[in-house]
Amino acid sequence: MTTVLKLGGSVVTEKAEPETVDEDALAAAADAVAAGTDDLVVVHGGGSFGHHHAADYGVSTTQGTHDVAGVAAIHGAMKRLNAAVVDALQERGVPAVPVHPFSAASRDADGALTLPTGQVRTLLGEGFVPVLHGDLVAHEGEGATVVSGDELVVELATAVGATRVGVCSTVPGVLDEDGDVVDRIEAFADVAAALGGSDATDVSGGMAGKVRALLALDSPSSVFGPEALAAFLAGESPGTTIDSTGAEPR
Repeated sequence: MTTVLKLGGSVVTEKAEPETVDEDALAAAADAVAAGTDDLVVVHGGGSFGHHHAADYGVSTTQGTHDVAGVAAIHGAMKRLNAAVVDALQERGVPAVPVHPFSAASRDADGALTLPTGQVRTLLGEGFVPVLHGDLVAHEGEGATVVSGDELVVELATAVGATRVGVCSTVPGVLDEDGDVVDRIEAFADVAAALGGSDATDVSGGMAGKVRALLALDSPSSVFGPEALAAFLAGESPGTTIDSTGAEPR
């Protein structure tokens, strides 16, 4: 089986502190990944690395920049975080390798994303664990804009025929207005009233963006907290199941 796993930027970094890795949290996540058995594609968010620079330069998934200094700052920060994640995985025997979306992905003038995935599929077939990340992409008419890790998850899940998709966030699932975990979401309207912006700098949509992206999948996905990562990788469906097809969780 093939699993696509998103590690939220807030999980692996101190999101309120620019370019600061949460070493303990990253180590725990890497330990959980190392204990898994499925073929795996990992995507991680920007956390305190990409988001702060993107906010400084006014760059989001729709607003771009032609400023080469801004491009260098945002992409450079994400490469540094990606190196930290890959290193943590490799230290635990995971055959992790970096894949940088800015090198190949693009948006057309309408904002539609194109993500070449042949490299990822080949790496999987050769026994590697590709590790992608939120990044910049070339955007027709806008220069360079942000591609979120959540967007990448959707593209990759379809491209590699993922049987399981998980998003590890800092909360135990999608929360309702009372702060309780929503067991299942089949349409955005189910939770629209409860979802607001992120509590730290986030240029990719926060939890609302995650839910919208995962509802685009043709199979159920799970949103859960770091404490449930090992359970997810062991085959369980912790946290919130997001499934626009109405199918029962696998």
